[in-house]
Amino acid sequence: MTKISCTLLLALLILSGGCFNTIDSEKDFVTKQFSKVESQYDLLLDDAIKYDKNPRTIDENGHTHWATRDNGGFDWTLGFFPGSCWYLYEQTKSVKWKEAAEYFQNMHKDFKSKNISHDLGFIFACSYGNGYRLTKNEEYKQVMIEAGNSLLQRFNPTVGCIQSWNITGGWQARRGWRFPVIIDNMMNLELLFELSVLTGDSKYKDAAIAHANVTLDNHFRLDNSSYHVVDYNPETGKVRHKHTAQGYAHESSWARGQAWGLYGYTVCYRYTNDERYLKIACSIADYILNNKSIPSDLIPYWDYHAPKIPNEPRDASAAAITASALLELDLFTNGRYKDSAKTILKSLASDAYTAKIGENNHFVLMHSVGSIPHNNEIDVPLNYADYYYLEALVRLSKSEI
Repeated sequence: MTKISCTLLLALLILSGGCFNTIDSEKDFVTKQFSKVESQYDLLLDDAIKYDKNPRTIDENGHTHWATRDNGGFDWTLGFFPGSCWYLYEQTKSVKWKEAAEYFQNMHKDFKSKNISHDLGFIFACSYGNGYRLTKNEEYKQVMIEAGNSLLQRFNPTVGCIQSWNITGGWQARRGWRFPVIIDNMMNLELLFELSVLTGDSKYKDAAIAHANVTLDNHFRLDNSSYHVVDYNPETGKVRHKHTAQGYAHESSWARGQAWGLYGYTVCYRYTNDERYLKIACSIADYILNNKSIPSDLIPYWDYHAPKIPNEPRDASAAAITASALLELDLFTNGRYKDSAKTILKSLASDAYTAKIGENNHFVLMHSVGSIPHNNEIDVPLNYADYYYLEALVRLSKSEI
């Protein structure tokens, strides 16, 4: 065989291998997955309209569980279904999804002025934030500003962080915490960073940077895994406890928590170009991808130290968040993480994790975990798993990725 023939054969083998190796095949993959998603979400939207509620998951009786009010406050997942509708609108250009997003995000519009939850960033960035990005509707911008102002009321300058959970009621009150900050809270910083861009007021960005820095100092172990909860003394800013609430143990690595940290610090780098944030994002990514308990399909067990691996539930929500974060982190690292993100998306798109149309109470992904220690939402679909899966698909579809 000639040298040219060998080279040609090698090129053909490379091009034919894997799930998608060119921009065109990536776009084909995304188009195929969005076609499935749209067919499934047509049915989920019918359900949501029928009951006039925002779908969250499936309850223990097999019925759709709706995201409404929670313990006198509001459900932290309220932004994800309208956010998914925004991603469907972005991909398909169908006005139906724009109207659905607007209708269901309007259900929680009034919560913008309530400071009873740190999840205002989750709720309003995913819904109104995507809406403003796609439409430049000034009303959406004003809603985001008010939500950001409410979120800032939870910032304690002595600690340098936004308080996560309230401690005056519910199971949190029984933990003895005084100022708990959870790794999930990194996800609420995107709203604050974006508001400084939109308004020119640095107060939002300043609080976000302070929170990111204090979290970087106190949440991470030497192996770059993170604690779930760090409790502070609100008067002195000193660390009181390092705990978990949703992981297996205080010193274990809760899978979704690692994904929140990865995503949050990637966002921080996007807005600041601070190399510390890029370094920790890469370190978290490497911890996840090289973990001895990560399966070959890269869909993690619910905790990297869960005691009965491989006989433990997987968490598709952690995988979807990770995939989306890796695709953005890949932009800052010269293609270091794209293949891993595509492996995750290929796994999520398979029959093992994507439900057949008409099943799974019309959610897309199966096999996610909310909180095993609370015996809540175990091996079920979750609206935020779908949301970050769609976000990852949108990111993959863009030519610059």
